[in-house]
Amino acid sequence: MSHPLKVGIGSEAFYPTVDGVCTVTKYYADIINRELGEAVIITPENPNKRDYLFPYEIYRYQSLFTFGEGYAVGWPFKRQFAEDVIRMNCDILHSHCPIATSYFFRRINRIKRIPTVLTYHTKYEYDIDARVHSLAVRQKAYTMIGKDIKCADEVWVTSKGTAESLKIMGYEGDYIVMPNGCDLPKYRADEEKKAIIRRKHGIPAGVPLLIFVGRMMWYKNTKLIFDALRQLKGQGRDFRLLMLGIGPEEKAMKKYCQKTGIADKVIFTEMIDNRRELQLYYAASDLLVFPSRFDTNGLVVREAAASATASLLVEGTCAAEGILDGETGFLCDENAESLAVKIDKIIDNRDLLERVGIQAQNDIYISWEESVHNAFERYQIVIDNFNSKPKEPYQW
Repeated sequence: MSHPLKVGIGSEAFYPTVDGVCTVTKYYADIINRELGEAVIITPENPNKRDYLFPYEIYRYQSLFTFGEGYAVGWPFKRQFAEDVIRMNCDILHSHCPIATSYFFRRINRIKRIPTVLTYHTKYEYDIDARVHSLAVRQKAYTMIGKDIKCADEVWVTSKGTAESLKIMGYEGDYIVMPNGCDLPKYRADEEKKAIIRRKHGIPAGVPLLIFVGRMMWYKNTKLIFDALRQLKGQGRDFRLLMLGIGPEEKAMKKYCQKTGIADKVIFTEMIDNRRELQLYYAASDLLVFPSRFDTNGLVVREAAASATASLLVEGTCAAEGILDGETGFLCDENAESLAVKIDKIIDNRDLLERVGIQAQNDIYISWEESVHNAFERYQIVIDNFNSKPKEPYQW
């Protein structure tokens, strides 16, 4: 290919909306435009957009409304939108969501075939099952998502365990594991720096400090953390837990902490937007506690590793893939007792926590530069495979 590769990166939302997928699409666009070729973001209209902050093209198509924390509901049905994207002359389209974005890319491919990749980031069955009580309607939603997945020329996942979610949606084809990266640099904080976070929140020196980072949603298994800490407090253990993030169930979580008698041990900080400050939170903490079964990759595990902080995860989850218990992290069973026992066993062993944190930094950390470079190399393979095969009628 004589010209620089141009990539259309599609997402259901982009900044100022902030979540894991928005972060992924931003770093793909940042690094491709800075180092590798050209990328344009394709995303629904957002009334709060600040696209002038970004030095590359952001194409916004029509949205119907926004909800929650600024999520837009895209309406990609107008033919003009598809023709606008076709005129961009993208060499490949990369969807980061198998709902409106992938449906939009299917409409584009009905007019002009362009090789398309889908990264399946999220276990959508959790959201569907929580909101749709009719089994028939739920199955129809699975089928619709499954059609969007099957229409991609190549499917990527961020962990092997995500393939189970693909099967639920009716997809049993091939896939490529393409892990996400981490934007935080490798960093070791001295005790003076760590003390800043403790002073900020009135945490005495020597008190074990745990941290959870993520959306405040029950499906992140946060109840498991609270129940485990209730057991530890009942045993006379002192500790503090920092809960970093925002979400629709934060208020309910605070009430639960009050109900279980651990509210004096749990500190809700809301979202930490400053990345340097966030890294200091990781570095100041003794252990990231992240028992989520929902997450497909667990970016926060790599973020903690960047600061040489080990993670405690539920064995068998996607977030725990590649983690060796007692070497690059810690594993427990998916119940409060197992979580409490593990914390109690390791939290006073400073040498063990430091050794495992450093090993995590050395072995499981991956930068966004490395991640996106790997993806960019794979784009060319997808394009070559696409061009080498006869074009069959496109699935609609």
